[in-house]
Order: sequence, then C-alpha cells, then structure tokens
Amino acid sequence: MVAYGMQLPVQSQSTLYAEPWETEAGPDDLAAVAVAADRAGFSYLAVCDHVAVPRRLADAMSTVWYDPVATLSFLAGVTERVRLLSHVAVVGLRHPLASAKQYATLDHLSGGRLLLGVGAGHVREEFEALGVDFDARGAVLDESIDALRAALGPGEYPEFQGERFRFKDLGQRPRPAQPRVPLWVGGSSPAAVRRAALKGDGWLPQGDPRERLPAQIARIRQLREAAGIEDPFVIGAITEPLYIGEPGRHTGRRTVSGKPAAVAESLRAYAVMGVDQIQVRFRSRSRGELTDQMAAFAADVAPHLD
Repeated sequence: MVAYGMQLPVQSQSTLYAEPWETEAGPDDLAAVAVAADRAGFSYLAVCDHVAVPRRLADAMSTVWYDPVATLSFLAGVTERVRLLSHVAVVGLRHPLASAKQYATLDHLSGGRLLLGVGAGHVREEFEALGVDFDARGAVLDESIDALRAALGPGEYPEFQGERFRFKDLGQRPRPAQPRVPLWVGGSSPAAVRRAALKGDGWLPQGDPRERLPAQIARIRQLREAAGIEDPFVIGAITEPLYIGEPGRHTGRRTVSGKPAAVAESLRAYAVMGVDQIQVRFRSRSRGELTDQMAAFAADVAPHLD
C-alpha cells in the first residue's frame, strides 16, 4: 500500500504553498496538526531547513523557517507513532559530526522514528555566511552522506576518512535507536537523482510534475541496477494540493478536489508509476479545516490508494 506523509504547515511559510492562517499560527497549532497526523495514520511529518534567508528572496520565501531538529524533537514529545522527516536538511552547511549528534539524539529520544532527508541547498548567501563553498555543495553533500552513514552507525566511536571530513576516536552517545537510520536524498536535477540512486535509501523529488516522474523513476532503477545495488529503496512523490469534498471557493488550478473516490482515483496514478510514498498538502483556511481534511483523507481516500 502507498504510504502517505505530509509537510507540516506553519514551520515554513514560502508564498508558494503557505496558507494565510499560518501567518499567525504557532507552536500549539504545530502540535495539534502533528497529533492529528499521528492519530490519522500518517506515515511521517516533514520539516524544512534554512538557516537564514537573504533579503532578495524574503518576499517569496519569507523568513519563517523553523529549525528541523528543534521542531521535530518538540513534535516527538507530543506524538507516539508518526515518523519524523527532515525534508530536507542541508547537511553540507554543518560538519557531519555536529549533524550526527543532533539527529542521533532525535532518533534516540523519539524511539527510532527519524527519517533523515538531505539535499544540496540552493541559497548562495546562506552558504557564504556560514563559510561553506556554495559551488562545491554537490561534492560536499556526497561526502557528507558518506560521513553521516559512518557517524550514525551503531559504533560509539565512528570513523571516517574523506577529502574534507575526517574523524576517529571521538565518542558520541546516545546512539540512534535504529540500527540504520533511513537516508532519503532530495532533489530532481540529474546530479540529485544520481545521488539518490547510488547513495540513498529513498528519493524525495522536488517539484516534479507527475508526468515527469516515470522517466525519473526509470533512471533511478537503471542506475541502481548498473551499480548492482539490491537494497530496498523508497520512491517518493509530492502530490498536487488536495481538498477532500467541494471547497466552495477557488483553491488553485492544480488542486485535486472532489469526492473521496475521485481524489483516490487521481492519486492511484502514483502507485502505477512505482511510487512508494506520497507527500500530501491540503488547502485550508484554518487549523480546524486542515485537521478535518487530514481526517477525511485518512478515512476515505488513503484506504483506496492502491
């Protein structure tokens, strides 16, 4: 069965997707949505990552970007089952040992619910402010993934020797609760797709319309087969905005809306493509309408996705 998760509202407020009610929302709203997702059987909750947004991008992106580790740790305390996804952590902005300390602690405290999603990042000023080479971010991410694999393993004293990062004889506890933290790679460029196929446990596309996904999925499978990789791999997709029922207002030209059976029929196309998990976002005018939409989706749409 296709799993379903969601990017949390409030914690990132880009004008591309944030609803007006989120502007005045805060921790109580985040917690209420997380609890609703936990109860409704959502597979994961996702939180984005930006350290700082330059003025030139602030009108479009806003400057509201909650820290992913702090936010997911807060939500781990009010939920019981739902997994906790960074979508995506720009891990190249931080030393892998620092990231490993944060995410290992999160996995330990949450009882093994972390999904570590990583990506290269796209804001030059953010890298420059932190003293990281923006133009080399792809190579930095490649090595960071390898270093994180080592640092998030079971050993108390992880070891890694790379071009940029080296560490050994440095103990880090607590260790992750999971024997292997799932590492999903985000992005839809050729380099990102290749990185996901060869280094990841899953792929998180970024902005791919559904008609583009089959070719991307085929490319991932081709790369993994050529490399002889047979480990399980999770293919993700971000759906169009959803509204279960008749909204009675304009919800955007891309929104999939209508009776649950019609929404389910539209979303089943993702399973046909070979998608394992979909990330959904609902159009809403309030926290209450959002949680109602989530409940309707879980009860009346999700059981019919295969």
